[in-house]
Amino acid sequence: MSVRESAPIRRSIEVEYWVVDEDGRLTEPGALADADGAEREFVEPVLEVKTPPCETAAELRTALLDRLRGVLRRADDAGKRLVPLATPVDHDEIAEREDERTRIQSRAVGERFEYVRPCAGTHVHVEQQPGHEVAQYNALVALDPALALVNSSPYFRGEPVAAGARSKCYRRLAYDGLAEQGELWPYVEDVDDWEERLRRRYAEFVEAAVDAGVDRSEVESTFDPENAVWTPVKFRAEFGTVEWRAPDTALPSQVLRLADDVVGVVERVREDGFEVDEDGRVAESGVVAPPFEDVRDYVDAAIRDGLDSSAVRAYLDRMGFDVDAYEPLTSELDGHGAVSRERARDLRLEHADRLERDVQRAQSVRSD
Repeated sequence: MSVRESAPIRRSIEVEYWVVDEDGRLTEPGALADADGAEREFVEPVLEVKTPPCETAAELRTALLDRLRGVLRRADDAGKRLVPLATPVDHDEIAEREDERTRIQSRAVGERFEYVRPCAGTHVHVEQQPGHEVAQYNALVALDPALALVNSSPYFRGEPVAAGARSKCYRRLAYDGLAEQGELWPYVEDVDDWEERLRRRYAEFVEAAVDAGVDRSEVESTFDPENAVWTPVKFRAEFGTVEWRAPDTALPSQVLRLADDVVGVVERVREDGFEVDEDGRVAESGVVAPPFEDVRDYVDAAIRDGLDSSAVRAYLDRMGFDVDAYEPLTSELDGHGAVSRERARDLRLEHADRLERDVQRAQSVRSD
């Protein structure tokens, strides 16, 4: 084994949170965006918190929690809260920030862009390993059903729509007219295969924007092939990573556990190999993924039923996850029927409390 292959695989995480005031109403982040690692998102009431690349799970945990504490201190001063739910449960129209990219994307997608606005997620970046990049990408495709482990809201506009409402909105509804833009793509054969797919999707996106009245030169100067697709697994040349964009936002402890587990499987790919066979599993010979058609079925069940699906639970168990260690927030919210705007605000505040306790508990554990 080379020195490079025995070195830790660096990883980073980006988590989006809804920002609310002390009454639970959605609001813009204001000074919260000035905290270390915090950035505004394309809609007004969402704040993203990013970590730098980290070599270990412990380093990633420290980085995310330290940055969250910095944001929470500012939030306390400003009378604002962070909400770790994938959708705001129920909401009025969510305003977009003035941004050229968002304006063009909204025109290209059309009216269905309303399904993108109420979505807050988690992105996990895994450092590309020379010679293993394609296997890493394919492994993350096979792991996509693990989104079920942190589904955090079943609601869209106050109505329960799926265990993973964000994934349903984003993948199944928003990009209906540009289906390949937001869906999970099949395994790739090589990097050339990926780049050819990007070129095709980029051309489709440009044409959709032009058909919607946007000047072609404006689209092409604002977007390139890599940043014009929103598929859940992407090569990111800018960062030298493979990015998994599928999970919901959730409590910090939940997304950190998930990132650690996912990187662990990718490490097995680097050390022991990756192959596609009839049945997915992590074995002594490495990571064995099922055919893509089976992965897609597991993803559908993960979005629709979450961990209530015995097939999804069994698959994730074979792929190396301790499924019982996860308690998705969506399972606590599901089964209560429609939710009013007033109840939605209460739920946001309840989960803002939970996020703060989660961060405090992590600090206490580290102090011990």
